[in-house]
Amino acid sequence: LGDFATPEQEIPPTGVPGVDWESCMKMNRHWGFNAADRDWKPAGELVRYLVDCASKGGNYLLNVGPRPDGSIPEPTLAALRAIGAWMRVNGTAIRGASAGPFPYRLDWGFATARADKLYLLVEKWPADGRLSVPLLDRPASARLLAAPERALECEPVVEGAFG
Repeated sequence: LGDFATPEQEIPPTGVPGVDWESCMKMNRHWGFNAADRDWKPAGELVRYLVDCASKGGNYLLNVGPRPDGSIPEPTLAALRAIGAWMRVNGTAIRGASAGPFPYRLDWGFATARADKLYLLVEKWPADGRLSVPLLDRPASARLLAAPERALECEPVVEGAFG
């Protein structure tokens, strides 16, 4: 199918199960450089797309759109720096990870997996600071990638609570 199996400017709601896929997106409104286009996506939005793709087993292909001389516009560089900073802390949950085990988006964010580890990519912490994760077994441990020295509390939830 070539390029036709690659979603452009969208991330399928469930990814493309059983197929290697990627979603390619623009950083503003144009695929190539356009001096008049100043509608840059915020870095946080680009990170969210990256996480969304990874949580569904996909790859995120980000179009950079260099100028005709090959230079990269400053808003693009700023966004790439911010994505890089985020990846330095959280990249383990993205690079080489597979889709999370949940067939749906969680209320608070996304999940990816690697071997015997589950990565929870929290977009919005619940007001009470407690994540409800629909797991069958109690995890051996939980830690933040940003603070791996600090163990988090894990407690089982009453069966059927995820109804």
